[in-house]
Amino acid sequence: MDGTNGYIGSGEQTGGAAQGNGYTRNSGQAVAGMNSGYMGYGQPGGGMDPWGQPAVRRPSPEEEVKAARKHFSKLGLMFFLGAVVIFAVQFAASAVYLLKPEWAWDANINLMLSVLPMYLIGLPVLILLVRQVPAEKVEKHSMKAGSFIVAAILCFAIAYISNILGNVMTWIIGALKGSLVQNEIMNVATAVDTWMVLLYMVICAPIMEEYVFRKLIVDRTVRYGQGVAILISGLMFGLFHGNLNQFMYAFTLGTFLAFLYVKTGKLKITIALHMMFNFMGGLVSTQLLEMIDLDQYMAVLAEGDIEAMMSYMMDHLVGWIAYILFVIFVFGIMIAGGVLLIVFLVKKKFVLNRGTVTLPKGKRFSTVFLNVGMILYTLLWIGMILWQMFGEDIMRLVNR
Repeated sequence: MDGTNGYIGSGEQTGGAAQGNGYTRNSGQAVAGMNSGYMGYGQPGGGMDPWGQPAVRRPSPEEEVKAARKHFSKLGLMFFLGAVVIFAVQFAASAVYLLKPEWAWDANINLMLSVLPMYLIGLPVLILLVRQVPAEKVEKHSMKAGSFIVAAILCFAIAYISNILGNVMTWIIGALKGSLVQNEIMNVATAVDTWMVLLYMVICAPIMEEYVFRKLIVDRTVRYGQGVAILISGLMFGLFHGNLNQFMYAFTLGTFLAFLYVKTGKLKITIALHMMFNFMGGLVSTQLLEMIDLDQYMAVLAEGDIEAMMSYMMDHLVGWIAYILFVIFVFGIMIAGGVLLIVFLVKKKFVLNRGTVTLPKGKRFSTVFLNVGMILYTLLWIGMILWQMFGEDIMRLVNR
């Protein structure tokens, strides 16, 4: 992508470091594979280097893997604990239904009682927890207007294509189990007022989610390479949505936004793209569905009355024109983005730089994911996804 090639990865150093007898000059700067004083790295090795500074022992590969596993475990554990806090405050807020049971039928109140505890208490606690994990700043680079437009096309294309795949998967699962898998986010977006969609989905969610899942995660994992940071950011973001409908596009969208963040170091770019996507998916699409009154259309279609169908189409003509234009936009941007993606992959435009610590091949997956913290976080959200798919079926069996 124009504007992304030629970057030096965050934390990458140019030039060499003087070495002697297995020791490295302790100049106070990060050296590939070592960061003085960080997670047990850079322990004094005794003696002096040629510059008269205390020599620092380079950690062995085994020590680096052990320290890295502990680092990723702590990161996963902080996110796990933060998620538990979010569930706890949301559950506590639901106690209000005991006093006002009629509020349970108000979609706006339901959303507020879910979102406000999370944004005012849950996520701030999660942020405080995650900030206990050591971080490394991502280098900042500018992005030209043309590159931003290309990034926007790729962003929409990747998200739309993966959303279609996610919907197909949930449809197949629903067909196999004999009942539909509910699309929770669409149910919410179509049930609440427009101002709620705008405030929550278009403004608040992108800002908070980009800070938590891009900045907090990438800054704490980029030292192990941009590829590692991007993958973890996308995967943890996708899992956090807690349902299969959103997981597919949240994972791919989060991965692409993480790529942009490691290459630019600017959160405002990813926030802007996230807002644009949520605006189109959460606001524009739902408004168009209201304009064509899909429920009435299905009812008229089921009747098979030609005259009633013509009357319906005339009453909703503007809505159908707008909806058709939106569908053309979606397919057009998927085609354009798909072509760009293939071209960039062929031309190797997506260059990922190594970090200051390189995990040995064969141990990367186990180091990053097979640790207590990451396992707890992953199992928690996989459980939520399975409950979203099969929860109603399980409750029906229990109540028989």
